Amino acid sequence: MSVVTLTIDGELVSGRRGETLLQVIREHGLALPTLCHLEGLSERGGCRLCIVEVEGSPRPMPACSTAAREGMVVRTATDRLIRYRRMIVELLFAERNHYCAVCVSAGNCELQTVAATLGVDHVRYEYLSPRLTMDLSHERFGIDHNRCILCTRCVRVCDEVEGVHTWDVSCRGVRSRVIADLNHPWGRSETCTSCGKCVQVCPTGALFTKGAAVGEMVKDAGMLTRVIEGRDKKGWQE
Repeated sequence: MSVVTLTIDGELVSGRRGETLLQVIREHGLALPTLCHLEGLSERGGCRLCIVEVEGSPRPMPACSTAAREGMVVRTATDRLIRYRRMIVELLFAERNHYCAVCVSAGNCELQTVAATLGVDHVRYEYLSPRLTMDLSHERFGIDHNRCILCTRCVRVCDEVEGVHTWDVSCRGVRSRVIADLNHPWGRSETCTSCGKCVQVCPTGALFTKGAAVGEMVKDAGMLTRVIEGRDKKGWQE
Protein backbone atom coordinates (compact mmCIF):
# COMPACT_ATOMS: atom_id res chain seq x y z
CA MET A 1 0.00 0.00 0.00
CA SER A 2 1.41 3.41 -0.99
CA VAL A 3 2.32 6.03 1.58
CA VAL A 4 1.16 9.64 1.85
CA THR A 5 3.11 12.35 3.65
CA LEU A 6 1.38 15.23 5.38
CA THR A 7 1.98 17.84 8.07
CA ILE A 8 0.03 17.64 11.32
CA ASP A 9 0.48 20.39 13.91
CA GLY A 10 3.78 21.37 12.34
CA GLU A 11 5.22 17.85 12.26
CA LEU A 12 5.84 15.88 9.07
CA VAL A 13 4.15 12.47 9.34
CA SER A 14 3.26 9.60 7.04
CA GLY A 15 0.20 7.45 6.63
CA ARG A 16 -1.15 4.77 4.35
CA ARG A 17 -3.19 5.81 1.33
CA GLY A 18 -6.85 5.15 2.04
CA GLU A 19 -6.59 6.02 5.73
CA THR A 20 -8.64 8.82 7.23
CA LEU A 21 -7.09 11.81 8.93
CA LEU A 22 -8.36 10.48 12.26
CA GLN A 23 -6.50 7.20 11.76
CA VAL A 24 -3.24 8.96 10.85
CA ILE A 25 -3.57 11.44 13.71
CA ARG A 26 -4.16 8.73 16.31
CA GLU A 27 -1.42 6.49 14.89
CA HIS A 28 1.01 9.29 15.69
CA GLY A 29 -0.13 9.58 19.29
CA LEU A 30 -2.22 12.72 19.01
CA ALA A 31 -5.47 12.90 20.96
CA LEU A 32 -8.64 13.83 19.11
CA PRO A 33 -12.07 13.53 20.79
CA THR A 34 -14.85 11.53 19.16
CA LEU A 35 -18.29 10.23 20.14
CA CYS A 36 -19.91 8.86 16.98
CA HIS A 37 -16.70 7.17 15.77
CA LEU A 38 -15.99 3.59 16.84
CA GLU A 39 -13.36 1.30 15.37
CA GLY A 40 -15.07 -1.44 13.34
CA LEU A 41 -18.11 0.61 12.33
CA SER A 42 -18.70 2.79 9.29
CA GLU A 43 -18.06 6.50 9.76
CA ARG A 44 -20.97 8.86 10.29
CA GLY A 45 -19.16 12.15 10.86
CA GLY A 46 -22.07 13.33 12.98
CA CYS A 47 -20.72 14.53 16.32
CA ARG A 48 -18.14 16.84 14.70
CA LEU A 49 -15.85 16.66 17.73
CA CYS A 50 -12.94 15.47 15.58
CA ILE A 51 -12.99 18.55 13.33
CA VAL A 52 -9.59 19.76 12.17
CA GLU A 53 -8.36 22.68 10.12
CA VAL A 54 -6.96 21.77 6.70
CA GLU A 55 -4.94 24.38 4.86
CA GLY A 56 -6.88 25.49 1.80
CA SER A 57 -10.29 24.50 3.18
CA PRO A 58 -12.62 27.38 4.15
CA ARG A 59 -14.15 25.44 7.05
CA PRO A 60 -13.12 22.77 9.60
CA MET A 61 -13.42 19.19 8.38
CA PRO A 62 -14.30 16.00 10.31
CA ALA A 63 -11.12 13.94 10.59
CA CYS A 64 -13.05 10.65 10.77
CA SER A 65 -14.51 10.99 7.28
CA THR A 66 -11.77 12.97 5.53
CA ALA A 67 -9.20 10.98 3.59
CA ALA A 68 -5.53 11.69 4.26
CA ARG A 69 -3.97 13.09 1.11
CA GLU A 70 -0.41 13.83 0.05
CA GLY A 71 0.82 17.25 1.10
CA MET A 72 -2.02 18.10 3.48
CA VAL A 73 -1.31 20.63 6.21
CA VAL A 74 -3.53 19.89 9.20
CA ARG A 75 -4.05 21.59 12.55
CA THR A 76 -5.86 19.71 15.32
CA ALA A 77 -5.87 21.97 18.39
CA THR A 78 -6.19 25.64 17.47
CA ASP A 79 -8.10 28.02 19.73
CA ARG A 80 -10.98 28.02 17.26
CA LEU A 81 -11.24 24.22 17.19
CA ILE A 82 -11.16 23.95 20.97
CA ARG A 83 -13.87 26.61 21.20
CA TYR A 84 -16.02 24.74 18.67
CA ARG A 85 -15.60 21.42 20.49
CA ARG A 86 -16.64 22.93 23.80
CA MET A 87 -19.68 24.45 22.13
CA ILE A 88 -20.65 21.07 20.63
CA VAL A 89 -20.43 19.33 24.01
CA GLU A 90 -22.48 22.07 25.68
CA LEU A 91 -25.16 21.75 23.01
CA LEU A 92 -25.28 17.99 23.51
CA PHE A 93 -25.94 18.50 27.22
CA ALA A 94 -28.54 21.19 26.52
CA GLU A 95 -30.45 19.13 23.95
CA ARG A 96 -31.49 16.26 26.25
CA ASN A 97 -31.71 15.58 29.99
CA HIS A 98 -28.30 14.35 31.14
CA TYR A 99 -28.58 13.94 34.91
CA CYS A 100 -25.08 12.57 35.50
CA ALA A 101 -25.48 12.25 39.27
CA VAL A 102 -28.12 9.53 38.89
CA CYS A 103 -26.92 7.90 35.65
CA VAL A 104 -25.94 4.24 35.50
CA SER A 105 -22.90 5.24 33.44
CA ALA A 106 -21.69 8.03 35.73
CA GLY A 107 -17.91 7.90 35.75
CA ASN A 108 -17.89 5.54 32.76
CA CYS A 109 -19.52 7.83 30.19
CA GLU A 110 -17.68 8.96 27.06
CA LEU A 111 -19.63 12.22 26.89
CA GLN A 112 -18.68 12.92 30.49
CA THR A 113 -15.03 12.13 29.76
CA VAL A 114 -14.91 14.38 26.69
CA ALA A 115 -16.53 17.21 28.65
CA ALA A 116 -13.95 16.90 31.42
CA THR A 117 -11.07 16.74 28.94
CA LEU A 118 -12.27 19.90 27.19
CA GLY A 119 -12.88 21.71 30.47
CA VAL A 120 -16.64 22.00 30.04
CA ASP A 121 -17.91 22.74 33.55
CA HIS A 122 -21.08 24.66 32.66
CA VAL A 123 -23.51 25.10 29.77
CA ARG A 124 -24.10 28.55 28.30
CA TYR A 125 -27.16 27.57 26.30
CA GLU A 126 -30.78 27.23 27.32
CA TYR A 127 -31.72 23.66 28.17
CA LEU A 128 -34.47 22.29 25.93
CA SER A 129 -35.65 19.92 28.71
CA PRO A 130 -37.73 17.73 26.37
CA ARG A 131 -40.23 15.27 27.80
CA LEU A 132 -38.60 11.98 26.88
CA THR A 133 -39.38 8.44 27.92
CA MET A 134 -37.63 5.23 28.85
CA ASP A 135 -38.37 1.86 27.26
CA LEU A 136 -37.97 -0.98 29.75
CA SER A 137 -40.01 -3.51 27.81
CA HIS A 138 -36.97 -5.66 26.96
CA GLU A 139 -36.27 -8.50 29.36
CA ARG A 140 -32.57 -7.67 29.80
CA PHE A 141 -31.96 -4.12 28.59
CA GLY A 142 -33.42 -0.63 28.69
CA ILE A 143 -33.15 2.57 26.70
CA ASP A 144 -33.35 6.06 28.19
CA HIS A 145 -33.90 8.63 25.45
CA ASN A 146 -32.94 11.42 27.86
CA ARG A 147 -29.30 10.36 27.61
CA CYS A 148 -29.14 9.54 23.89
CA ILE A 149 -26.82 11.75 21.80
CA LEU A 150 -27.89 10.26 18.45
CA CYS A 151 -24.40 9.00 17.62
CA THR A 152 -26.09 6.03 15.83
CA ARG A 153 -23.48 3.55 17.07
CA CYS A 154 -26.33 1.25 18.09
CA VAL A 155 -27.94 1.54 14.64
CA ARG A 156 -24.68 0.80 12.84
CA VAL A 157 -23.55 -2.12 15.03
CA CYS A 158 -26.98 -3.73 14.75
CA ASP A 159 -26.95 -3.38 10.97
CA GLU A 160 -23.28 -3.90 10.09
CA VAL A 161 -22.17 -6.44 12.69
CA GLU A 162 -25.25 -8.27 14.00
CA GLY A 163 -26.97 -7.94 10.61
CA VAL A 164 -30.57 -7.46 11.79
CA HIS A 165 -31.07 -3.65 11.73
CA THR A 166 -33.45 -3.53 14.68
CA TRP A 167 -32.52 0.08 15.43
CA ASP A 168 -33.05 3.16 13.29
CA VAL A 169 -33.67 6.89 13.71
CA SER A 170 -37.08 8.49 13.28
CA CYS A 171 -38.04 12.14 12.70
CA ARG A 172 -35.57 14.99 12.16
CA GLY A 173 -33.76 17.66 14.15
CA VAL A 174 -34.56 17.92 17.85
CA ARG A 175 -37.45 15.46 17.37
CA SER A 176 -35.09 12.66 16.29
CA ARG A 177 -35.33 9.45 18.29
CA VAL A 178 -33.72 6.02 18.09
CA ILE A 179 -36.50 3.48 17.52
CA ALA A 180 -36.81 -0.30 17.30
CA ASP A 181 -38.69 -2.01 14.46
CA LEU A 182 -40.63 0.96 13.08
CA ASN A 183 -41.29 2.38 16.55
CA HIS A 184 -42.40 -0.72 18.44
CA PRO A 185 -41.45 -1.29 22.08
CA TRP A 186 -38.02 -2.89 22.21
CA GLY A 187 -39.34 -5.91 24.08
CA ARG A 188 -41.79 -6.65 21.27
CA SER A 189 -39.18 -6.48 18.53
CA GLU A 190 -39.31 -9.40 16.11
CA THR A 191 -35.77 -8.77 14.84
CA CYS A 192 -33.74 -8.15 18.02
CA THR A 193 -31.47 -11.07 18.92
CA SER A 194 -30.79 -9.73 22.45
CA CYS A 195 -27.05 -9.87 21.69
CA GLY A 196 -26.33 -6.71 23.68
CA LYS A 197 -23.90 -5.25 21.15
CA CYS A 198 -25.86 -2.00 20.98
CA VAL A 199 -25.63 -1.65 24.76
CA GLN A 200 -21.87 -2.17 24.77
CA VAL A 201 -21.14 0.38 22.02
CA CYS A 202 -23.39 3.13 23.44
CA PRO A 203 -21.12 5.95 24.67
CA THR A 204 -23.52 7.16 27.37
CA GLY A 205 -26.10 5.67 29.72
CA ALA A 206 -28.81 5.71 27.05
CA LEU A 207 -28.59 1.93 26.54
CA PHE A 208 -28.04 -0.09 29.68
CA THR A 209 -28.41 -3.46 31.33
CA LYS A 210 -31.40 -3.67 33.63
CA GLY A 211 -30.54 -3.73 37.31
CA ALA A 212 -27.46 -1.52 37.00
CA ALA A 213 -27.26 1.12 39.72
CA VAL A 214 -25.62 4.56 39.55
CA GLY A 215 -22.11 4.24 38.12
CA GLU A 216 -22.33 0.45 37.67
CA MET A 217 -22.79 0.35 33.89
CA VAL A 218 -19.27 -0.26 32.55
CA LYS A 219 -19.08 -0.88 28.80
CA ASP A 220 -16.67 -3.40 27.26
CA ALA A 221 -14.56 -1.18 24.99
CA GLY A 222 -12.86 -4.11 23.24
CA MET A 223 -15.99 -6.17 22.57
CA LEU A 224 -16.58 -5.02 19.00
CA THR A 225 -12.95 -5.49 17.94
CA ARG A 226 -12.91 -9.03 19.36
CA VAL A 227 -16.14 -9.94 17.57
CA ILE A 228 -14.96 -8.60 14.21
CA GLU A 229 -11.51 -10.20 14.50
CA GLY A 230 -13.08 -13.51 15.54
CA ARG A 231 -15.35 -13.49 12.50
CA ASP A 232 -12.51 -12.57 10.14
CA LYS A 233 -10.49 -15.51 11.47
CA LYS A 234 -13.61 -17.72 11.50
CA GLY A 235 -12.86 -18.32 15.16
CA TRP A 236 -16.52 -18.78 16.06
CA GLN A 237 -16.74 -21.86 13.83
CA GLU A 238 -14.05 -23.84 15.60
